[in-house]
Amino acid sequence: MINVVPARPALNSLSSLSDSPLEVPQNWETLEDLQIWLNKLVERIISGDRISREAALALTKIEDQEQILLLCQAADQVRQACCGNTVDLCSIVNIKSGNCSENCGFCSQSVHHPGEASPIYGLKSSDEILDNAKAAEAAGAARFCLVSQGRGIKYNSPKSSEFEQVLATVKRIIQETNVKPCCALGELTLEQAQALAEAGVTRYNHNLEASKAFYPQVVTTHTWEDRVQTVKNLKAAGIQACTGGILGMGETWEDRIDLAFSLAELEVESVPINLLNPRSGTPLSEQSKLDPYEALKAIAIFRLILPTQILRYAGGREAIMGELQGKGLRSGINAMLIGNYLTTLGQAPEQDQAMLKSLGLEGGEATIPNFS
Repeated sequence: MINVVPARPALNSLSSLSDSPLEVPQNWETLEDLQIWLNKLVERIISGDRISREAALALTKIEDQEQILLLCQAADQVRQACCGNTVDLCSIVNIKSGNCSENCGFCSQSVHHPGEASPIYGLKSSDEILDNAKAAEAAGAARFCLVSQGRGIKYNSPKSSEFEQVLATVKRIIQETNVKPCCALGELTLEQAQALAEAGVTRYNHNLEASKAFYPQVVTTHTWEDRVQTVKNLKAAGIQACTGGILGMGETWEDRIDLAFSLAELEVESVPINLLNPRSGTPLSEQSKLDPYEALKAIAIFRLILPTQILRYAGGREAIMGELQGKGLRSGINAMLIGNYLTTLGQAPEQDQAMLKSLGLEGGEATIPNFS
């Protein structure tokens, strides 16, 4: 017997139901059996209960497309009830690219395995970044993230002025546009997080990438615990954590579930879900691409584990999901990156806006979960 365990009320202070267990069968013999069980699960989650790891793992056993689509419908009910119909739109810019000291197996910017045609350049000027921010605003983005390669500003030379340049650029974006600036500058200290907060940064991207157990197979030049500490520093400084991972690197379903529960434990506000689009020249270049239905199943389960968080379509959605992109927005997703990515192109923002309209959704800024 597997319990749906109550957690602290979230977002709208929903109180937990009774501690009575919700039994999970080893398999569902019919679609009707699965539908009935999912209806009970959705009701419990919307009312404030939180799914257990065991129940989440049971859902990973679903393989049939019809069953996956039922799971997606359940996740969409939770998304609508807990997050509404506004899709959080964010655009990113690579402010410093290539020659990265880290050996992340998925990334073509690493000096250990530079990908083919991966751009290399130093910190962009404030004017150039500001132009990118204005373009993002024109495309409909509510947020704009400044992303830099490297382990993190925590390790910058004392003589480096790059962090101060970023702080100054953030202030200009606030003064000269209506988009909210975010940053992704790698590991940082609590003092650096506080400086970003004072400059006006309210959200910072720092992905865990994978589960703690799988992480050493992805990168060895820093640890999973290093990433977690930066997330804690952000939270301590009052900055929202935009922290997620990458699916399709060879991880198991158990790894995916563990990652989702780690994100729940850290109470991150926004969760980017990247779908590996293998880059030539990287250690993961020969990794098989995810089946889009497997991606939909993962998205739906993440939503059931993280009912109030912002779940963001990130890198790889066009390449992996194809014509099923819209289905992800009806399977738990309530945010997405628009425009280009760090080293790859995205589809035109106009296409994204048209997709949202066709689904009855509206781009903007999603509600931020409240964990107090």
